[in-house]
Amino acid sequence: MPPAVPNTVAHAWTFQDRTWLPERLPRLMGIINVTPDSFSDGGLFATVDAAVEHGLRLAAEGADLLDVGGESTRPGALPVPPAEEAARVLPVLRRLASQTKVPISVDTRNAAVARAALEAGAAVVNDVSAGTHDPHMLDVWRQSACGIVLMHMRGTPQTMQVDPRYDDVVREVASSLAARVAACAAAGIDPGRIVVDPGIGFGKTAAHNVELLRNIAALHKLGRPVLVGHSRKRFLFELLGRQTDERLAGTIGVSVALAMQRVDWLRVHDVAAVRDALRAWDALRPGEPASPESCAE
Repeated sequence: MPPAVPNTVAHAWTFQDRTWLPERLPRLMGIINVTPDSFSDGGLFATVDAAVEHGLRLAAEGADLLDVGGESTRPGALPVPPAEEAARVLPVLRRLASQTKVPISVDTRNAAVARAALEAGAAVVNDVSAGTHDPHMLDVWRQSACGIVLMHMRGTPQTMQVDPRYDDVVREVASSLAARVAACAAAGIDPGRIVVDPGIGFGKTAAHNVELLRNIAALHKLGRPVLVGHSRKRFLFELLGRQTDERLAGTIGVSVALAMQRVDWLRVHDVAAVRDALRAWDALRPGEPASPESCAE
Protein backbone atom coordinates (compact mmCIF):
# COMPACT_ATOMS: atom_id res chain seq x y z
CA MET A 1 0.00 0.00 0.00
CA PRO A 2 1.32 3.50 -0.81
CA PRO A 3 2.26 5.69 2.15
CA ALA A 4 -0.54 7.80 3.58
CA VAL A 5 -0.82 11.21 1.99
CA PRO A 6 -1.58 13.96 4.51
CA ASN A 7 -4.58 16.11 3.67
CA THR A 8 -4.04 19.85 3.50
CA VAL A 9 -6.26 22.91 3.44
CA ALA A 10 -5.91 22.76 -0.36
CA HIS A 11 -8.36 19.85 -0.17
CA ALA A 12 -11.09 21.85 1.57
CA TRP A 13 -14.57 21.56 0.02
CA THR A 14 -16.34 24.93 -0.08
CA PHE A 15 -19.82 25.62 -1.45
CA GLN A 16 -22.81 27.76 -0.49
CA ASP A 17 -22.12 28.89 3.10
CA ARG A 18 -20.33 25.68 4.06
CA THR A 19 -16.65 24.72 4.25
CA TRP A 20 -15.57 21.17 5.01
CA LEU A 21 -11.93 21.08 6.03
CA PRO A 22 -9.90 17.84 5.94
CA GLU A 23 -10.39 15.63 9.00
CA ARG A 24 -8.51 12.76 10.59
CA LEU A 25 -11.25 10.33 9.52
CA PRO A 26 -13.29 10.21 6.32
CA ARG A 27 -16.70 11.83 6.38
CA LEU A 28 -19.63 9.64 5.43
CA MET A 29 -22.17 10.08 2.63
CA GLY A 30 -25.23 7.97 3.40
CA ILE A 31 -26.99 6.32 0.45
CA ILE A 32 -30.75 6.68 -0.10
CA ASN A 33 -31.86 4.83 -3.23
CA VAL A 34 -35.41 5.86 -4.18
CA THR A 35 -35.47 3.23 -6.92
CA PRO A 36 -37.03 -0.15 -7.61
CA ASP A 37 -33.87 -1.66 -9.10
CA SER A 38 -30.66 -0.48 -7.39
CA PHE A 39 -28.16 -3.32 -7.06
CA SER A 40 -28.19 -3.53 -3.25
CA ASP A 41 -31.42 -2.14 -1.84
CA GLY A 42 -33.65 -1.49 -4.84
CA GLY A 43 -37.27 -1.22 -3.76
CA LEU A 44 -36.60 -1.06 -0.02
CA PHE A 45 -36.93 2.73 0.08
CA ALA A 46 -38.97 3.36 -3.07
CA THR A 47 -41.80 5.13 -1.23
CA VAL A 48 -41.42 8.65 0.10
CA ASP A 49 -42.14 7.63 3.68
CA ALA A 50 -39.63 4.77 3.62
CA ALA A 51 -36.94 6.90 1.99
CA VAL A 52 -37.39 9.79 4.43
CA GLU A 53 -37.37 7.43 7.43
CA HIS A 54 -34.18 5.83 6.13
CA GLY A 55 -32.55 9.21 5.54
CA LEU A 56 -33.36 10.40 9.04
CA ARG A 57 -31.95 7.15 10.43
CA LEU A 58 -28.70 7.64 8.49
CA ALA A 59 -28.50 11.22 9.79
CA ALA A 60 -28.96 10.00 13.36
CA GLU A 61 -26.23 7.41 12.80
CA GLY A 62 -23.74 10.12 11.89
CA ALA A 63 -23.98 10.68 8.14
CA ASP A 64 -22.39 13.98 7.12
CA LEU A 65 -24.26 14.09 3.82
CA LEU A 66 -27.37 12.29 2.54
CA ASP A 67 -27.26 11.20 -1.10
CA VAL A 68 -30.70 10.74 -2.69
CA GLY A 69 -30.91 9.01 -6.07
CA GLY A 70 -33.85 8.16 -8.30
CA GLU A 71 -32.09 6.38 -11.17
CA SER A 72 -30.18 3.13 -10.79
CA THR A 73 -26.83 3.21 -12.59
CA ARG A 74 -25.94 -0.40 -11.85
CA PRO A 75 -24.44 -2.36 -14.77
CA GLY A 76 -27.10 -2.93 -17.41
CA ALA A 77 -29.61 -0.48 -15.95
CA LEU A 78 -31.80 1.36 -18.46
CA PRO A 79 -32.13 5.15 -18.37
CA VAL A 80 -34.99 6.65 -16.37
CA PRO A 81 -36.86 9.60 -17.94
CA PRO A 82 -35.92 12.79 -16.06
CA ALA A 83 -39.57 13.50 -15.21
CA GLU A 84 -39.90 10.10 -13.54
CA GLU A 85 -36.56 10.51 -11.75
CA ALA A 86 -37.65 13.93 -10.44
CA ALA A 87 -40.98 12.54 -9.27
CA ARG A 88 -39.09 9.97 -7.20
CA VAL A 89 -36.53 12.24 -5.56
CA LEU A 90 -38.13 15.67 -5.11
CA PRO A 91 -40.72 14.73 -2.44
CA VAL A 92 -37.96 12.96 -0.48
CA LEU A 93 -35.60 15.91 -0.78
CA ARG A 94 -38.22 18.40 0.35
CA ARG A 95 -39.18 16.43 3.42
CA LEU A 96 -35.61 15.66 4.42
CA ALA A 97 -34.60 19.29 3.99
CA SER A 98 -37.37 20.29 6.38
CA GLN A 99 -36.59 17.61 8.97
CA THR A 100 -32.78 17.46 9.24
CA LYS A 101 -29.88 19.88 9.18
CA VAL A 102 -27.66 17.30 7.47
CA PRO A 103 -27.04 18.59 3.93
CA ILE A 104 -28.51 16.64 1.04
CA SER A 105 -26.96 15.53 -2.23
CA VAL A 106 -28.89 14.51 -5.32
CA ASP A 107 -27.40 11.60 -7.27
CA THR A 108 -28.30 12.48 -10.87
CA ARG A 109 -26.76 12.94 -14.30
CA ASN A 110 -29.72 14.94 -15.65
CA ALA A 111 -29.57 18.73 -15.54
CA ALA A 112 -33.32 19.24 -15.16
CA VAL A 113 -33.40 16.93 -12.15
CA ALA A 114 -30.35 18.62 -10.64
CA ARG A 115 -31.88 22.08 -11.04
CA ALA A 116 -35.19 21.04 -9.49
CA ALA A 117 -33.41 19.23 -6.65
CA LEU A 118 -31.33 22.29 -5.80
CA GLU A 119 -34.52 24.35 -5.71
CA ALA A 120 -36.06 21.72 -3.42
CA GLY A 121 -33.24 21.96 -0.88
CA ALA A 122 -30.33 19.85 -2.14
CA ALA A 123 -26.87 21.33 -1.58
CA VAL A 124 -24.75 18.96 -3.72
CA VAL A 125 -25.05 17.34 -7.15
CA ASN A 126 -23.39 13.92 -7.41
CA ASP A 127 -23.03 13.11 -11.13
CA VAL A 128 -21.78 9.67 -12.13
CA SER A 129 -20.96 11.02 -15.60
CA ALA A 130 -18.89 13.95 -14.27
CA GLY A 131 -21.08 16.35 -16.23
CA THR A 132 -20.75 14.62 -19.60
CA HIS A 133 -24.17 12.95 -19.89
CA ASP A 134 -26.25 16.13 -20.09
CA PRO A 135 -24.80 19.13 -21.96
CA HIS A 136 -26.72 21.51 -19.69
CA MET A 137 -25.33 20.18 -16.41
CA LEU A 138 -22.35 22.54 -16.27
CA ASP A 139 -24.77 25.45 -16.78
CA VAL A 140 -26.74 24.32 -13.73
CA TRP A 141 -23.56 24.14 -11.69
CA ARG A 142 -22.31 27.51 -12.87
CA GLN A 143 -25.65 29.19 -12.09
CA SER A 144 -25.81 27.74 -8.57
CA ALA A 145 -23.47 27.64 -5.60
CA CYS A 146 -23.85 23.88 -5.06
CA GLY A 147 -21.19 21.34 -4.22
CA ILE A 148 -20.25 18.98 -7.05
CA VAL A 149 -19.09 15.35 -7.13
CA LEU A 150 -17.38 14.35 -10.38
CA MET A 151 -17.24 10.58 -10.80
CA HIS A 152 -15.28 8.63 -13.41
CA MET A 153 -17.25 6.25 -15.57
CA ARG A 154 -16.17 4.70 -18.85
CA GLY A 155 -19.13 4.13 -21.15
CA THR A 156 -22.72 4.07 -19.90
CA PRO A 157 -24.49 1.81 -17.39
CA GLN A 158 -25.54 -0.32 -20.37
CA THR A 159 -21.99 -0.74 -21.75
CA MET A 160 -19.53 0.00 -18.97
CA GLN A 161 -18.93 -3.58 -17.85
CA VAL A 162 -18.52 -5.01 -21.38
CA ASP A 163 -14.84 -5.95 -21.32
CA PRO A 164 -13.42 -2.75 -19.75
CA ARG A 165 -9.71 -2.30 -20.49
CA TYR A 166 -7.00 0.15 -19.45
CA ASP A 167 -3.28 0.37 -20.06
CA ASP A 168 -2.86 2.02 -16.64
CA VAL A 169 -6.15 2.34 -14.79
CA VAL A 170 -4.83 4.64 -12.05
CA ARG A 171 -3.18 7.06 -14.46
CA GLU A 172 -6.12 7.06 -16.88
CA VAL A 173 -8.78 7.60 -14.22
CA ALA A 174 -6.76 10.40 -12.58
CA SER A 175 -6.17 12.03 -15.98
CA SER A 176 -9.86 11.84 -16.87
CA LEU A 177 -10.92 13.40 -13.58
CA ALA A 178 -8.31 16.14 -13.95
CA ALA A 179 -9.76 16.93 -17.37
CA ARG A 180 -13.27 17.18 -15.96
CA VAL A 181 -12.12 19.50 -13.16
CA ALA A 182 -10.44 21.63 -15.84
CA ALA A 183 -13.61 21.63 -17.96
CA CYS A 184 -15.60 22.90 -14.99
CA ALA A 185 -13.05 25.62 -14.31
CA ALA A 186 -13.16 26.65 -17.97
CA ALA A 187 -16.96 26.91 -17.68
CA GLY A 188 -16.62 29.36 -14.79
CA ILE A 189 -17.12 26.89 -11.93
CA ASP A 190 -14.87 27.29 -8.88
CA PRO A 191 -12.81 24.07 -8.50
CA GLY A 192 -13.10 24.54 -4.72
CA ARG A 193 -16.70 23.32 -5.06
CA ILE A 194 -15.59 19.98 -6.55
CA VAL A 195 -14.92 16.51 -5.11
CA VAL A 196 -13.57 13.69 -7.29
CA ASP A 197 -14.64 10.03 -7.25
CA PRO A 198 -12.76 7.22 -9.09
CA GLY A 199 -16.01 5.38 -9.85
CA ILE A 200 -15.48 1.96 -8.31
CA GLY A 201 -17.42 -0.57 -10.39
CA PHE A 202 -18.20 1.85 -13.20
CA GLY A 203 -16.38 0.49 -16.23
CA LYS A 204 -13.76 -1.43 -14.23
CA THR A 205 -12.98 -5.05 -13.49
CA ALA A 206 -12.40 -6.23 -9.93
CA ALA A 207 -8.65 -5.97 -10.56
CA HIS A 208 -9.05 -2.38 -11.79
CA ASN A 209 -11.06 -1.51 -8.69
CA VAL A 210 -8.45 -2.96 -6.36
CA GLU A 211 -5.66 -1.13 -8.15
CA LEU A 212 -7.51 2.17 -7.78
CA LEU A 213 -8.27 1.51 -4.11
CA ARG A 214 -4.58 0.82 -3.45
CA ASN A 215 -3.46 4.06 -5.09
CA ILE A 216 -5.54 6.88 -3.69
CA ALA A 217 -2.35 8.97 -3.57
CA ALA A 218 -2.68 9.50 -7.32
CA LEU A 219 -6.08 11.09 -6.81
CA HIS A 220 -4.89 13.31 -3.96
CA LYS A 221 -2.48 14.86 -6.47
CA LEU A 222 -5.50 16.39 -8.24
CA GLY A 223 -5.77 18.83 -5.33
CA ARG A 224 -9.43 18.07 -4.62
CA PRO A 225 -11.11 16.02 -1.88
CA VAL A 226 -11.54 12.36 -2.82
CA LEU A 227 -14.78 10.42 -2.39
CA VAL A 228 -14.98 6.64 -2.83
CA GLY A 229 -18.16 4.60 -3.23
CA HIS A 230 -17.22 0.98 -2.59
CA SER A 231 -20.06 -0.11 -0.34
CA ARG A 232 -21.40 -3.64 -1.01
CA LYS A 233 -20.10 -3.57 -4.60
CA ARG A 234 -19.49 -6.60 -6.78
CA PHE A 235 -15.69 -6.52 -6.58
CA LEU A 236 -16.18 -7.70 -2.97
CA PHE A 237 -17.76 -10.84 -4.40
CA GLU A 238 -14.63 -11.37 -6.50
CA LEU A 239 -12.45 -10.87 -3.41
CA LEU A 240 -14.55 -12.68 -0.80
CA GLY A 241 -17.19 -14.75 -2.56
CA ARG A 242 -19.93 -12.93 -0.63
CA GLN A 243 -23.36 -12.05 -1.97
CA THR A 244 -24.64 -8.47 -1.79
CA ASP A 245 -26.28 -8.80 1.63
CA GLU A 246 -23.13 -10.40 3.07
CA ARG A 247 -20.64 -7.65 2.16
CA LEU A 248 -20.71 -5.43 5.25
CA ALA A 249 -17.47 -6.84 6.67
CA GLY A 250 -15.73 -6.41 3.34
CA THR A 251 -17.08 -2.88 3.04
CA ILE A 252 -15.72 -2.05 6.50
CA GLY A 253 -12.33 -3.56 5.72
CA VAL A 254 -11.98 -1.44 2.60
CA SER A 255 -13.22 1.62 4.52
CA VAL A 256 -10.40 1.29 7.04
CA ALA A 257 -7.84 0.74 4.28
CA LEU A 258 -9.08 3.92 2.60
CA ALA A 259 -8.96 5.84 5.86
CA MET A 260 -5.30 4.84 6.13
CA GLN A 261 -4.78 6.57 2.77
CA ARG A 262 -6.61 9.69 3.98
CA VAL A 263 -9.66 9.46 1.74
CA ASP A 264 -11.92 12.42 2.48
CA TRP A 265 -15.35 10.87 1.91
CA LEU A 266 -16.87 7.39 1.87
CA ARG A 267 -20.25 6.77 0.23
CA VAL A 268 -21.82 3.91 2.19
CA HIS A 269 -25.08 2.13 2.91
CA ASP A 270 -24.25 1.18 6.52
CA VAL A 271 -23.33 4.47 8.20
CA ALA A 272 -23.41 3.33 11.82
CA ALA A 273 -21.28 0.22 11.25
CA VAL A 274 -18.67 2.00 9.13
CA ARG A 275 -18.51 4.96 11.51
CA ASP A 276 -18.03 2.68 14.53
CA ALA A 277 -15.30 0.70 12.76
CA LEU A 278 -13.43 3.87 11.77
CA ARG A 279 -13.66 5.32 15.28
CA ALA A 280 -12.46 2.07 16.86
CA TRP A 281 -9.51 1.89 14.44
CA ASP A 282 -8.71 5.53 15.09
CA ALA A 283 -8.71 5.03 18.85
CA LEU A 284 -5.93 2.46 18.50
CA ARG A 285 -3.55 4.40 16.25
CA PRO A 286 -0.99 6.93 17.49
CA GLY A 287 -2.02 10.51 18.15
CA GLU A 288 -5.18 12.17 19.33
CA PRO A 289 -8.46 10.54 18.26
CA ALA A 290 -10.64 12.27 15.71
CA SER A 291 -12.80 15.19 16.79
CA PRO A 292 -16.57 14.56 16.79
CA GLU A 293 -17.00 17.85 14.97
CA SER A 294 -17.28 17.20 11.25
CA CYS A 295 -18.44 20.39 9.60
CA ALA A 296 -17.54 24.04 9.92
CA GLU A 297 -20.22 26.37 8.60
